[in-house]
Amino acid sequence: MSTRASGRGKLRQAHRVRQLHRRISIVLCLAAAACACFDGLLAQPLYRYRDTDGSWVYSDRQPAARAAEVEEYSYTPGFARPEVSIERRSSAAGIVVFARNTWHSHVQIAWQISSVDNVVSLDTAALSDNAILEPRSETQLLRLAPLVAGEAMRFAIEYQHIPGKPGAEHSPPQPYRLPFASARSFRVSQAWPTTMTHTDPASAHAFDFVMPVGTGVYAARGGIVIEIADEYYAAGLDPDTDLARANIVRILHEDGTMALYAHLNWNSIRVRPGQAVERGEYLADSGNTGFSTGPHLHFVVHRNAGGAIESVPIEFTGPGNAAVRLQTGDRATAY
Repeated sequence: MSTRASGRGKLRQAHRVRQLHRRISIVLCLAAAACACFDGLLAQPLYRYRDTDGSWVYSDRQPAARAAEVEEYSYTPGFARPEVSIERRSSAAGIVVFARNTWHSHVQIAWQISSVDNVVSLDTAALSDNAILEPRSETQLLRLAPLVAGEAMRFAIEYQHIPGKPGAEHSPPQPYRLPFASARSFRVSQAWPTTMTHTDPASAHAFDFVMPVGTGVYAARGGIVIEIADEYYAAGLDPDTDLARANIVRILHEDGTMALYAHLNWNSIRVRPGQAVERGEYLADSGNTGFSTGPHLHFVVHRNAGGAIESVPIEFTGPGNAAVRLQTGDRATAY
């Protein structure tokens, strides 16, 4: 699909949270850890072509058109993705395992040492455990040594991580500001307890606001920007490929909860990771990127509930500064 995709239809969530709703557990089949550090931004293809109306379309996916009609460019995303990487370093006793966290937030990591051959831990930490990583830090996880001196050590490292301190308690100082300009009104197409597409704990209390592409998106609450994705152009209906292809801004609040603004328009994000933003500050433009059938803003507040990402119920500021709980079908006006 292109950035010109239209039609209101049934709006679908683009809950691109790097599969954060999955529970961190050492008994899960964890993703294999790479030992290399994140080296920066990678160039990606950008395609330009004319649609059936003769209008120019930009997309990050090659269109089904003759090659002669398509112009291909190389595009480098504007922001590095926050990462947690695992490193092994040799020591006099054997090997030391470190975790490197580039997030501007705490991160919870669970790891498991598997395929073990001639390996023993020198620490109280077990071969399967979890830890809290400080923001922008490097943390020693455990030290390993050969069970039989002089013989080779062989093992694999598996891990999974989610941002935020576990057990964060949602305690906003006031109701949230609606995430668009004052005096503007937009329809709520999905909100609790409606669960057309918000079917897991991470999205149950999310809000979908129907708004045209290019509508200004503003911070509902102040905090620190901890994650941005800005390299996507298009929407699609395949959750396996499109769920993770939404442009987003994620903001960490003082109480440890995190707000996610998703489906944002390409090349519109005007904040940076590590930047402090205030309530009501402009963040980006709304769009139609990721897993979506129509232009809208997906807004949700998360907390790390101790190994799993959960959405939390929130209230917005209404007339006379009264707290308002929005429901599906409401027309919300920002005050």
